[in-house]
Amino acid sequence: MSSADNRRIVREGRRNGGGKEKGFFQKVHSPPSPLNDSLEGEIQAFLIDEDQLHTYDDLTKVNPVTPSTVLKCLQARYSVKVFYTHAGCTLVALNPFQPIPDLYTLDVMKEYHGAPQPQEFKPHIFIVAEEAYRNVQGQLEPVNQSLVVSGESGAGKTWTSRCLMKYYATVAASSSVVKSQDTVERIERRVLDSNPIMEAFGNACTLRNNNSSRFGKYIQLQLDRCQLLVGASVQTYLLEKSRVACQLANERNFHIFYQMMKMATDEQRKEWKMPPGQCFVWLPNSEKTVEEDCFHETVEAMVHLGINTERQRQIFRVRYYSSNPQNPYCC
Repeated sequence: MSSADNRRIVREGRRNGGGKEKGFFQKVHSPPSPLNDSLEGEIQAFLIDEDQLHTYDDLTKVNPVTPSTVLKCLQARYSVKVFYTHAGCTLVALNPFQPIPDLYTLDVMKEYHGAPQPQEFKPHIFIVAEEAYRNVQGQLEPVNQSLVVSGESGAGKTWTSRCLMKYYATVAASSSVVKSQDTVERIERRVLDSNPIMEAFGNACTLRNNNSSRFGKYIQLQLDRCQLLVGASVQTYLLEKSRVACQLANERNFHIFYQMMKMATDEQRKEWKMPPGQCFVWLPNSEKTVEEDCFHETVEAMVHLGINTERQRQIFRVRYYSSNPQNPYCC
């Protein structure tokens, strides 16, 4: 029951002498008002034209704006494979739960980046990215821009963040006139290589999401006065460390453990004291192949970020021991 309902009940109780009812107030059901009838009529009139609902690319154009009308419009757009919708200055993204190969290509990036008015294009995450980038470009003094990616588990936050980083790494290096191309490419590579490492060590398969980020992250991309990418930093918080040694039923450990289990060499298995064909009964959904074939990609990313072979060995050794309940060093 909402606080508004509580306030209404109290007022009605007081009007009916409820002060002597020992705290019990009876809600009086009044007949529906003409205003409610009018709103319901407007909603039905709006929803009756189902063939046009998918054309609303901005939810502020929906009239009347109610949960029913907004959700129906989003449902209609989803059914015709349109996954982005404006809501004023906010962009609503729907997870397609399937690969959309032509939605994030380099050509699409260039199209939005080179458009005189990107806002005139159909809604896309690249419009938001480009607006923030141009806000930085259009200022004489450096002005920070922030993009907040929020949503429930499985909504697509990780993928959206990945697309944003790829977009900035591309457009902020496309007009390189000051720094050498090798330097720009090296920075771009490091920015993008932070993703597979963060996902391997911080993402897990849950009941609702096969690639769920089990932590929050603040990613800062740093541009110089020529709007060229010169660096980046990542801050993480609220990492679910307890998941290392204990998971809920039908959920899994972080991806890196499964990558190590599946892709480790004979030498690594010997170093980690991992018996051949070792199987853990506490690993649910072991038949899944989510993110398990990416071990070499994770190692390659670590190399590009300056993590040498010896440090990698230490990280993997600690990671395996901490996840193995049969190991005497496991907490």
